[in-house]
Order: sequence, then C-alpha cells, then structure tokens
Amino acid sequence: MGLRINQNIEATNAYRNLSVTQGQLSKSMEKLSSGFRINRAADDAAGLAISEGLRSQVGGLKVAVRNAQDGISVVQTTEGALTEVHSILQRMRDLAVQASNDSNNGSARANIKAEADQLTSELTRIGNSTNFNGTNLLDGSAGTLNFQVGADGDANSNIAVNLSSVNVVSIAGNLGSAGATFEVLTPTDVTGAMAFSATDGTTTDTATVTLGAAGTYTNVQQVADALNEDSAFSASFSASVDKDSKLVVSSKNGLTVDVATGPGTGVANGAATAGGLSFATHASAQAAISTIDTQINAVSTARANLGAYQNRFEHTIANVNVAIENLSASESRIRDTDMASEMMSFTKSQILSQAGTAMLAQANSAPNGVLQLLRG
Repeated sequence: MGLRINQNIEATNAYRNLSVTQGQLSKSMEKLSSGFRINRAADDAAGLAISEGLRSQVGGLKVAVRNAQDGISVVQTTEGALTEVHSILQRMRDLAVQASNDSNNGSARANIKAEADQLTSELTRIGNSTNFNGTNLLDGSAGTLNFQVGADGDANSNIAVNLSSVNVVSIAGNLGSAGATFEVLTPTDVTGAMAFSATDGTTTDTATVTLGAAGTYTNVQQVADALNEDSAFSASFSASVDKDSKLVVSSKNGLTVDVATGPGTGVANGAATAGGLSFATHASAQAAISTIDTQINAVSTARANLGAYQNRFEHTIANVNVAIENLSASESRIRDTDMASEMMSFTKSQILSQAGTAMLAQANSAPNGVLQLLRG
C-alpha cells in the first residue's frame, strides 16, 4: 500500500461509516425518547398517512361516545318527567271513577273537578317547563333530535330520536274542560265588568266580574288571578294563561263557553277549545275514564319508545368503545416504537459509533509514517 498525505482514503471511509452510524444512532434516540416509530413523513410516508387516518377516526369516536351519553341524558330527562305524568294521569283516572258514582252530589263533583283541573294545569306546566339545555322536550316542539354517534359524516353515524309524539301539553289539552281562549289586547286597558256565559243547550252558567280601573293589571296572569278570586266566577269557571299568553276560560261543569263577543274592555272575541273531561254526570264521568285511558296508553307507548332509545344508546356506546380500543391498537402498531427492538438497534449503533470513532483516529494517524521516511 502506498503512503499518501493528500488523500487519506482510510480516514474518509471511516468517517463515512461513522456518519451513517451517527445518523442511525440519532434516529434511534429520537424514537426511544418520543415513543413513536414515525416522527416525520420521511420515517414511513405510507404508515404516516394510515396512522393519521386512524387517529382521526379514534378522536371522532371518542367524541361520539360523549354525544351518545348526552343522548341518554336527554332520554332520561324526558322519561323521568313522563314518570310523573303517568302518576298524575292515574290520579285523574281515580277521580273519574269516583265521580262516576251517583252517591256524589253536585258539590262533591265540583270538588273532584277542582282537583282534576289543578292536575291538568300541572300537566301543562310540566309540558312547558321540561327542557334539556334550553330545548323543550314535552311540548311537541322538539321534533326529531339527531345525535352524532359515529366518526363519519354519513347516515350510519347518526341516531334520530323522535320526540314529536311526546307532547304532554297536547295531553293536557285533551283532558281540559271545554272552554275558550281570549286575546287580551293590552292588559293595562282591561277594566270594568267582564261577563262570561256557558251552556250545553239546557243548562246555562253566567258570571260577571267587576275588575279594577285601567292600569291595574300589567300582564295577563294578573287578569286571570283577578277572575279566579271572584266567588261568582270561580263557582262555574276557571281562568288560566297558556304558553302564548292568552287568557283561557274553562267551564267547571263541562259547558260550552260563549266566544261570540268579547267579555269586556281590552279583551277580544274568543276561540272555542275542546275539552275531554267532565264530571257533572255519571255518563260524562265514565266517558272521562275512557279519555284518560287513551292518554295513559299514549304516555306508556312514549315511555316504551324512550326506553328502547336508551338501550340503543347504551349498546352504541359499548360498540364504539370496542372500536376505539381496536383502532387505537392498529394505530399503535403502525406509529409507536417497539422499545425492545429499537433499544437493540440503539445499542448496536452506539457500539458501532464508538468503534468508528476509534478507527477514524487510527486512520488519521496512519500518514504519520511518512514523517519517518522524510526524517530517514
């Protein structure tokens, strides 16, 4: 072998191999410290694309689990309110059975009617007030609620919960007494005598209430309260306010309230409202039992459907959790570092780096032999 000074091929070869080893050692250290086999696209371009897709799917499914849990919460809130609706309807049915007995005189039937009216009002209140995060659930306005329970933007990632049939306000309307809805134009204008009449063609009830001066009432509820406080009115009628802030006047005796003319100053002509319950006679009380049974069946069906939705959500959550586990494992196999295997590569590269450094030092010292020739 010739002795040269300008070109130390052995040192160049040792340096090249040492550079490769140092690069491998650096990559092994990066993988071991990060825990990822793929830290940049250059590490595995195809693997990176696949793992990012899997990561998106897993992230979406984790959110979908929370969405499904929210769906269960909505269903439980709705069904919980319907539990009390069932209890109220059962009590109203008991009252109807009691009123069917002719041992009750007119006063007793009026007392039964008074409790039934209060229970009907409570049904209306439950229907208007039950909500989840501001969405009313029992007044028929919720319609169909869509819950995203998958990671994709297709129909298979959605569960639709139909709440349109869960309308407690409508149930309360079906159970209320026949009456009329009046438009209070301006509450502050309501004043003076307000006259009401109701008839079934044979029996007629009338009541005239003298209200306060103009400006006494600032809202419709105050007008309804003033009517109910009058003994002549409350003997045959009851007043309430619906969700549209209209005055509702009902006959306690199941009569048809006159709507042809406005009852007084500041109140426009009314519109008749159908009612299903009357306890005035044996026959009407028996009819009330059938009407209440129909509503009980409707609520039972609604609760059964809600129970089915809840079971479906629970199975969906279980299925999605299994998918999250399997997809996470798939993503891990592609992207995560096999620590044992990488440690073997790191150890090998570390030893080669030490050996390469030593050989580079030896190769750099080889040209020193030329000096001995020059000194010869």
